[in-house]
Amino acid sequence: MNNIKQFDMRSPKRGIFFIVLVVLAIILISKSTKTIKSGQAGVLYRTFGGGVETDKTYGEGFHIVAPWNEMHIYEVRQQELFEKMKVLSSNGLEIQIDASAWYQPVYKDLGHLHQNVGENYLQRVIQPAIRSAARSVVGRYTPEQLYSSKRDAIQDEIFTETKKILESQYVQLNEVLVRDVTLPSTIKEAIERKLKQEQESLEYEFRLVTAQKEAQKQIIEAKGKADANKILSASLTDKILQDKGIEATIKLAESSNSKVVIIGSGKNGMPIILGNQ
Repeated sequence: MNNIKQFDMRSPKRGIFFIVLVVLAIILISKSTKTIKSGQAGVLYRTFGGGVETDKTYGEGFHIVAPWNEMHIYEVRQQELFEKMKVLSSNGLEIQIDASAWYQPVYKDLGHLHQNVGENYLQRVIQPAIRSAARSVVGRYTPEQLYSSKRDAIQDEIFTETKKILESQYVQLNEVLVRDVTLPSTIKEAIERKLKQEQESLEYEFRLVTAQKEAQKQIIEAKGKADANKILSASLTDKILQDKGIEATIKLAESSNSKVVIIGSGKNGMPIILGNQ
């Protein structure tokens, strides 16, 4: 009887102990597994095994990790950074550049990135790199060049310089896009006035050249006609004119609709032809 009572008293304790074991097992299992989602990759930190694994990058899927180790997850798809930067032109005027950069970490070097730069690599290396490149590039140009013809050039140069800075930072820069260049309003208005004046001057020069070409064309045509008349006059003898007159008279006589009257005789024996008038 005492043994039964003793067993009953221990039963609740055993139940609690069993529940505790189950909870601990669940915690252990949850700590020992890691799921890496699409577009991500992992870097393993071994607490008792040398720290960051720099020679291995863990891909998408389910992974078993010892509970005393830690898996750090990174986005490895292309990402976009938007930047508004105030920089100085070659003559010291403040220019605002709106740009965006497409970037992603280098997959095979993810361990080195985590060990040497860290998860906030965007703020540590990418933003300072693009800002430094923008200051350097824009400082080579005047506001007028930036406003009109050099936007594509500065975009390419910022990309080249930023990419060069990031080559040793385990980050891949795919593109830099300059979306807008904002000048001080007074400078912008002055440039627009100058461009308008230049356009009007070019338009006037075009009209002037066109008029000169038209005048030259008319002179050439007139000279051609004069030369043709001289040649024609020189070639028309009295005999040729008489023959032409005879041909015309014959044609008029043969025409059923002819309303001319031929009377008398003109110069060189040619008839005088009178029409309706």
